[in-house]
Amino acid sequence: MNPVKWIVRILFLLFLSHFSISADTITVNHFISDNGEIVVSSGKVFALGFFSPGGSRNRYVGIWYFQVPEKTVVWVANRDNPIKDNSGNLRIDSRGNLALFQRNRTLPVWSTNISVTGTRNTIAQILDSGNLVLVQNDTGRAVVWQSFDYPTNTLLPFMKLGLSSRTGLNRVITSWKSPDDPGIGNYSYRINPSGFPQLYLYKGSAPLWRTGSWTGRRWSGVPEMTSNYIFHVSFVNTADEVSVTYEVTNTSFITRMVTNETGIQQRYTWNRDEQHWIGFWSAPEDQCDFYGHCGPNGYCNPVHLDVFECTCFPGFEPKSSEEWYIRDAAQGCMKKHGISTCRNREGFVKVSHVKVPDTSAAHVDMSMRLKQCEAECLGNCSCVAYASAYAETNGGIGCLTWHGDLIDARTYSDAGQDIYIRVDADELARYTKKRPLQKRRVLAVAIVSAVVLFLILLAFFHCLVRRLRRERRRWKNTSSFTRSSSLFGDSLGEKEIAKSRRNGDLPSFDLSTIAAATNNFSTDNKLGQGGFGPVYKGVLFNGKEIAVKRLSKHSGQGVQEFKNEIVLIAKLQHRNLVRMLGCCIEGEEKMLIYEFLPNKSLDCIIFDESKSSLLDWKKRLEIICGIARGILYLHQDSRLRIIHRDLKASNVLLDATMNPKISDFGMARIFGGDQIEGDTKRVVGTYGYMSPEYAMHGHFSTKSDVYSFGVLLLEIITGKKNSSYFPENPSSNLVGHVWDLWKEDKAIEAVDLALGDSYSGDEFLKCIQIGLLCMQEHATDRPTMSTVVFMLSNETALPLPKQPAFVIKTDKGDEISTSEGAGSVNDVTITMVQAR
Repeated sequence: MNPVKWIVRILFLLFLSHFSISADTITVNHFISDNGEIVVSSGKVFALGFFSPGGSRNRYVGIWYFQVPEKTVVWVANRDNPIKDNSGNLRIDSRGNLALFQRNRTLPVWSTNISVTGTRNTIAQILDSGNLVLVQNDTGRAVVWQSFDYPTNTLLPFMKLGLSSRTGLNRVITSWKSPDDPGIGNYSYRINPSGFPQLYLYKGSAPLWRTGSWTGRRWSGVPEMTSNYIFHVSFVNTADEVSVTYEVTNTSFITRMVTNETGIQQRYTWNRDEQHWIGFWSAPEDQCDFYGHCGPNGYCNPVHLDVFECTCFPGFEPKSSEEWYIRDAAQGCMKKHGISTCRNREGFVKVSHVKVPDTSAAHVDMSMRLKQCEAECLGNCSCVAYASAYAETNGGIGCLTWHGDLIDARTYSDAGQDIYIRVDADELARYTKKRPLQKRRVLAVAIVSAVVLFLILLAFFHCLVRRLRRERRRWKNTSSFTRSSSLFGDSLGEKEIAKSRRNGDLPSFDLSTIAAATNNFSTDNKLGQGGFGPVYKGVLFNGKEIAVKRLSKHSGQGVQEFKNEIVLIAKLQHRNLVRMLGCCIEGEEKMLIYEFLPNKSLDCIIFDESKSSLLDWKKRLEIICGIARGILYLHQDSRLRIIHRDLKASNVLLDATMNPKISDFGMARIFGGDQIEGDTKRVVGTYGYMSPEYAMHGHFSTKSDVYSFGVLLLEIITGKKNSSYFPENPSSNLVGHVWDLWKEDKAIEAVDLALGDSYSGDEFLKCIQIGLLCMQEHATDRPTMSTVVFMLSNETALPLPKQPAFVIKTDKGDEISTSEGAGSVNDVTITMVQAR
């Protein structure tokens, strides 16, 4: 067994030994007190007892996974009524209810609060499903109350979400207030039964994201849902009940869905081998997921994220052409001027692969088929669009019609359903004329494709012969890559690279392809120079733009960093992480191929006086939040727990719409299981961004990245490098300068002048405070990234920071480096420093 896993399990058993474990029931004669007692389900799956969340000392009654070392609470009884000490006890009261009492209080802190007869025969039982039930034994073990009817922030398998008109229950998932407070937070996940039912994620009362309507097999806005052996989804839509239940076919499969306090709907599964939670689905994920992103009568196309993602439906045009031009679609689209679609030879244009618009105000008739639906809509002048209700059942069942604005639609490349938009005769004729032309184009494309295929086959056989000859020569001479790799003894070696490539995670490019794409690595195509080596822009044969990182023979970052990045980043998928498209390894050439991001790195803009005004206060906040979410994904939600170790402005790239993407994982470290910290003699990173415990002692953790994020946050909002010169304190860096201003209540003076009047003073000071909290001298005083994301996204009281850790600048400023060869473009990366 892996020694780390063995140690974790031993520590977990020692942890459990502190609890007094009872049977799975609470009776009139048996209760549990807040002295370490817990009740455990019969299969030892879930436990019920007292706990304190995060760094809080408040006491709550909750349910958590019993055999998961990473304590994970799935239900809280007294979530808005904490007990301040350890005097709580949970018992069956004199009325037969399960109740939580506190010393010196006659009324319960929390109770099931139902009418029960025969109180002596009432028991509370925790089941292996995670459901806490109140049972009356004298009525045939009838369940009179259950926790599944009153969920908190977690949806477990076999738990219903939705409402019942018969019982009046409305089962809603609500987020915690913060990682330290399980009280009812700002976000909720619930079914809206209006019109044609849908699931919504709300922030307060405003919709943030919706699943779309039920298509018969899945939610139209969740294309990842598939019929497989893991999940079975039951959707009920009757006069008595509207609900959804997620079931697992194998009950040993541990999974949960959580509404996070950061406004993310996330599904997790427990990895028994690695002993940690894996976040494998979340929403909202991209711009097109956010509710109403393209305004009324517009739809979002994620394929166009590099240009403008919003498009008007057929027959519509932007309501404000000026705002549409600057990519502001808030006002959406309106009917084209002067057209009539009321009994004027109008018809319908089909738009495919659509998450249909909000159906809360749509009309539904489940007795109709699609042709009847078309006739119904055509005969009603107020009808603007129609679609099948259950589009994936028996060719389509039911009729949905819209009679007002079309809100919150988007398209997918290979999912979604068809919607038919009502247009006038002229618009219909334009689309009809396109069809014969499209047929001719299809025929022409087919002929050209056949010719191209023939030529490709010829080229393939030619390349195959050349490759066989080249491989024969390689067998005779060990490649320099193999020889170099053996010097490092890193666990991330060629076997892992080969495994990634065999699994299809990471495509391999021929050197000839990359050379052609970059015009033989022309200096005109060079984007910059990093510690890894030069970076080039390239264009593939299909027109796709790429960025190529070419390992320099004299690079201070060598084969180990190359292997680390090639194996690691292929496993990461997040909108705020740069996407690797593949690699190229031929002879001594080693290259990484990434998506091309036209706005280069963040430092190229915020530290350039001529460009910094391009980022107003709103955009800077979006960049800060995007970076924070990316780091949170690395620390908590990815399949691997990852410490970046070189987070800085030059390692944050910007796409066409200035969305941030974290890059350069050559120095990242992977943690397994519950590991959150480690030590090294090989200190890597960048002066000014490294936490003191890492720079001085080689001790790194998730809190090391938190420190780097704090520095980066201050740089973004002040427009100054951490190494900037301040005349009033020449020996201080940016962190020290901001701290001095904060102590004197003058922190607002640090604002970047390029922001003009676009910033909010309160928001700026809030960011300063968060940045200082991230840079506390002791790692334990720094918040986690989940807390940072919460603080950035919500209005909440923040603790006062202590004096942060900051490094006094040396005479050489940011030009100190122990690496050989080329340094970073803007900052110095330490590639080998002996820890003291």
